[in-house]
Amino acid sequence: MSRFSDRRVKFYLKDTINEKDMEINSWFECKVTMDVMQDDGTTKPQPFVYLVDALNFTEAESRIIEEVRPYTSGNLDVTGIKRVKYGEIFTSDSDVADKWYKVRCLFITLDEKTQTEKEIANNMLVQAGTFHEAVENFDKGMKGSLMDYRIATVQETKIMDVFRYVAREKKEA
Repeated sequence: MSRFSDRRVKFYLKDTINEKDMEINSWFECKVTMDVMQDDGTTKPQPFVYLVDALNFTEAESRIIEEVRPYTSGNLDVTGIKRVKYGEIFTSDSDVADKWYKVRCLFITLDEKTQTEKEIANNMLVQAGTFHEAVENFDKGMKGSLMDYRIATVQETKIMDVFRYVAREKKEA
């Protein structure tokens, strides 16, 4: 048994740790097949890929169904979920930024023992309308970084949208 009650621990954590600093995301890429209305009026199942912030696979499935259900009136199947690692996600306010690009960034560090440069790979996700905008948005997002970096690759993904976790207000009884 802990010597602190849950209430005291929560109070202590709330006062000493900034909630933004505690943000640790587990990203899951969810493949969803749903019925889409065609031009001729018939419905046809089409696959879509979404990114969901969740604690585990079960929550990822639940959240993607909750997020996507309002946009379909027919069948909705979650056909695959896989955990993916993104160091950071850079969003854009632009109306034409309708694509997501995976940027593989290499952080350059100096190994003090051997006096050689090391490159540490990290994947980032950037929202943009074009390839060039993706590079610009990435550079803009990394502007305050103290680390030296270089972009290794930029590739367009099939991700349609990203759903971050948003805490719901608890109902008081």
